[in-house]
Amino acid sequence: MPKTSLNKTPLTKTPLNKKSILLVGAGKMGCALLDGWLDAGFAASQFNVLEPNPDALLTARGGEGVSLAAPTSPADIIVLAIKPQLAEAVVPTLRDYIKEETMILSILAGTPTQKLEALTGHGVQVRAMPNTPAAIGAGITALYATPNVSAAQRGFAETLMQAVGESLWVAEEGLIDVVTAISGSGPAYIFYLAEVLTANGVRLGLPQDIAERLANHTIKGAGDMLMGDTPAAQLRQNVTSPGGTTEAALELLMVELPELMKKVIFAAFHRAKELSQSPSEEK
Repeated sequence: MPKTSLNKTPLTKTPLNKKSILLVGAGKMGCALLDGWLDAGFAASQFNVLEPNPDALLTARGGEGVSLAAPTSPADIIVLAIKPQLAEAVVPTLRDYIKEETMILSILAGTPTQKLEALTGHGVQVRAMPNTPAAIGAGITALYATPNVSAAQRGFAETLMQAVGESLWVAEEGLIDVVTAISGSGPAYIFYLAEVLTANGVRLGLPQDIAERLANHTIKGAGDMLMGDTPAAQLRQNVTSPGGTTEAALELLMVELPELMKKVIFAAFHRAKELSQSPSEEK
């Protein structure tokens, strides 16, 4: 699937091309980040990647100049992209790669900065919550910085995450749990909507492949329209003719959906809070 083109901070306008970056963990999200960074113009020589089981893509990247060996000196930026349940075992081993001005950028779900500071002895941290569309360069990432992260380091974090989509800042770390419920888990809500639309198309007589194409393209097209200047409510009204089919459907949907989505989002939010309070639990 092709990557989506977004407006991003040009690498040439940042000092990031002079920074050493240690990527810890190269699963799906770690590889997506690395791909985005290299596509954005970062030099392969800037990176060291620590990954015990490198896949073919990462091995190929190593052949292009990305080092798959541990760095020989502390890194300017450490990006944590391991599974959250590995944090207690892996993160303390990184202390030798941390210097006073190192920035730690963590995408570990349910792992507060306070926990990582206890594991590293280092408080210069940015916590990030990306979502799965980052794999095609169309993600949205919320960022939170601890007070001792400099303005320049905030810029580094923002540029790094903009390589796989868009980014924004939240003022309080607790809001990351809200972000998790909205955009972190949000793609799954949309994917399930596509499943339900497809299933009902089949139930009413459409072939599976046609129902699936109709559902998927409808969601994609509506999503593209939402990226414009017209508010969602106005877009909905524009397609709703008095006495028409859409109005008949919305009369039911607008009664049932708000309360259901409230329950869905609050369930995700409360689970995110539970994981943040018990970061060693498997996520």
